[in-house]
Amino acid sequence: MQPQTSLTSKALPLRPVTRLKPVRSRRRLYATVTATTPAAHRSGVHPAVVPIQRFPPTQPPSHKPPELRKSQLFRQYASLLRSTPIMLLFQHNNLKSTEWMSIRRELASALQKASASLPTPETAIPIDAIKVQTIQTGIFAAALKVVENYDPLATPAASPDPSAPSPPSSTTSTTPNTSPNPLDQTYTHLLSRTAHAAATSRKPTSALIPLLSGPLAIATIPTLSPHHLTTTLRILSPSPPLFPAPTRRSTPSYHDPSVQNGLQKLLLLGARIDGRVFDADGARWVASIDGGLDGLRAQLVHALQGMGAGLSGLLEGGGRSLYLALEARRGMLSEQAQVKGGDAPAGPAGGA
Repeated sequence: MQPQTSLTSKALPLRPVTRLKPVRSRRRLYATVTATTPAAHRSGVHPAVVPIQRFPPTQPPSHKPPELRKSQLFRQYASLLRSTPIMLLFQHNNLKSTEWMSIRRELASALQKASASLPTPETAIPIDAIKVQTIQTGIFAAALKVVENYDPLATPAASPDPSAPSPPSSTTSTTPNTSPNPLDQTYTHLLSRTAHAAATSRKPTSALIPLLSGPLAIATIPTLSPHHLTTTLRILSPSPPLFPAPTRRSTPSYHDPSVQNGLQKLLLLGARIDGRVFDADGARWVASIDGGLDGLRAQLVHALQGMGAGLSGLLEGGGRSLYLALEARRGMLSEQAQVKGGDAPAGPAGGA
């Protein structure tokens, strides 16, 4: 008989216990966005985005870089030509800085005395406004061509490009400085390419162009005042007897060597007065008008009054002549009627 074995005597191999996790169902949830249709605009067109400025408002596109000194001189000369009614043109030959300083000092002193002697203080000009300065001849000639041949107000409006896409709204055409084309004719400043093309496409017509040669200087007077023009010519280009130089007793500093040596190197070439070009004799003729601008107005009024009196006298003379002729004819007819009445035969009553 075999012995019985207990279950505990023989160890059974242990197996690792696996814990089962509960299975969960994963469901992906997506957020749903509800699209809202915006309300229609009143005009039926959505407002467009504000157009981006292509160029800075203080620096529109130019034919040449505006930061150059030549461009700034060009703008300065063009402004002088447009705003200065009296401009004297001189040729200078190697004047020293001390000579320029002495000449400007004497001119300012003489102009101050001339302004103080005016009968009406309202017509006085600030002394600082009358200047004498040297110019760059080539740049001044280019500025003169633009001023004479280009009028920004007469420039036609630019026609739209048919190949260009239409703008989203009408704000692009009304907002300045948004066109990407530098050749757009809306840029009408003096340095624009439109002004350059208008100046170079025409022949120079100004009579001042032949005088623009060599080293030049200009004297500018901001108002049309023959009185100040006379004083300027007496200092810068004296010519007796109409424009004598100041005497040594009245102005001794005018006869200093620095002033006299500088004046010997100055030559008056011409003048540009109220848009018209005069030679040296014409400039002196304008300055020699008696009484200055007031005297010129008085002469104009006197001429108009003389023309009116002459016209009225001519009309009255014609009527008076006709009246005298008719009166003479009437007297002649009355005399003939009296003669015929006296020569008539007597009636039958007178014969009895």
